Amino acid sequence: MRVVVFTTSYPRYADDFAGRFVSDPVERLRARGLDVQVVHPGVYEDYGVAYQGGGIMHAVRRRPWIAPRLALSMIRTLRREARDADLVHAMWLAGGVVALFSAKPFVVSLLGSISGGPLDDFVLMRRAPWLVRWICHRARATICISEALVESAQKAGIENIRFIPIGIEIPETVGEEADPPEVFYTGRLSPEKGVQDLAAARDGLNLIVSGDGPLRHLFPDALGFISRAELDERFRRAAVVVVPSRSEGFGVVCAEAMAYGNAVVAGATGGLLGLVRDGETGLLVEPGNPKELRAAIDRLLADPVLRKRLGENARRWITELCSWDHVLDATIKTYEQALGKEFVRHPGPSEDPR
Repeated sequence: MRVVVFTTSYPRYADDFAGRFVSDPVERLRARGLDVQVVHPGVYEDYGVAYQGGGIMHAVRRRPWIAPRLALSMIRTLRREARDADLVHAMWLAGGVVALFSAKPFVVSLLGSISGGPLDDFVLMRRAPWLVRWICHRARATICISEALVESAQKAGIENIRFIPIGIEIPETVGEEADPPEVFYTGRLSPEKGVQDLAAARDGLNLIVSGDGPLRHLFPDALGFISRAELDERFRRAAVVVVPSRSEGFGVVCAEAMAYGNAVVAGATGGLLGLVRDGETGLLVEPGNPKELRAAIDRLLADPVLRKRLGENARRWITELCSWDHVLDATIKTYEQALGKEFVRHPGPSEDPR
């Protein structure tokens, strides 16, 4: 089976976190024997708008004269790369529009958005459900990465929905908390991530922040983007991981922290509602409410028994929901259903074919 993935975000170097939600499953699908190619910025000409703050579509809004040339570059490149493909897998509704011109069967993944702008999947489904249906009902399947996106898609009238969460690597062991206890935030330092609320609530906290973005000035001591190895170590050391998002399609940081057995405080929004069960696998707080955020953090810092219970429950839940075996099995099954045929894996040269 040959699949071409179309995306506007993909890692540019080893520790680049941009588009990891695309590259991680691609690598694992290849390991399962699928021939997967990726059409991403750099494969098509992006005219300097990729990897700008808020995503490629947000950058196009600031330079609208680029849009026709960008669209033509995307379509031409995808058609060329998909010439011998069985299936196209498009990321975001906007990617689904490009896939319509691929002349191939396609599936589309609804991911939400990092920007919360007018091309956010949530926003489009609410404001233009007719347009969303027009795209998705031409796809062989619509994949939603969170229960919140499934609910929005159903309200928009989409019928061919598959719920497949983002896969998470489950570490074999969890670490020991640092002393004194650390509160950890990692991710983009931007408004939709609620970091302004964290800044307002941080007084006196032993807070470690990694990431970058337009609100970096709120955290002059931020570490910037760190390597995967350092990020894993930060999760192992953390007593509390805070995810104060005001908008979230899935919540990769939240899920990764839960996989490490961390106690999580998360904004009650979007995909986070499907990951955190308040009082069972973490604590949920009202987005945009710094006082409630601080109260939840203080509650966890004051109660190590509660932290341990929530962390253990979270690790079990994420292992069940987001393990790579579950995600890859569901993805391949969706591809098979889209094409009406079963994928038969052929053994590699070093494998016993019997």
